[in-house]
Amino acid sequence: MSSTHITFSPRGVCSMQIDFDLEDQDGVKVLHDLKFMGGCNGNLKAIGRLVEGKPAAEVADILRGNDCKGRGTSCADQLAKAIDQSLA
Repeated sequence: MSSTHITFSPRGVCSMQIDFDLEDQDGVKVLHDLKFMGGCNGNLKAIGRLVEGKPAAEVADILRGNDCKGRGTSCADQLAKAIDQSLA
């Protein structure tokens, strides 16, 4: 299995950095070790636990478009953008 580390700089949200690993499991990219730097610590740790070992594309589909306080984005939406970018 091959693994790729991703570091993403989100825009328009409180978190300053998103880090995660993508592991190829039989042709499916799976998320591991998701960490947010900054933002709502407890909520973002919970997202990390919920998505651990899940297919990245499915996670992006679920989180894409999530809004925080009318910003038009959120930390979860920025994670979806990071995943989309890394899968492109």
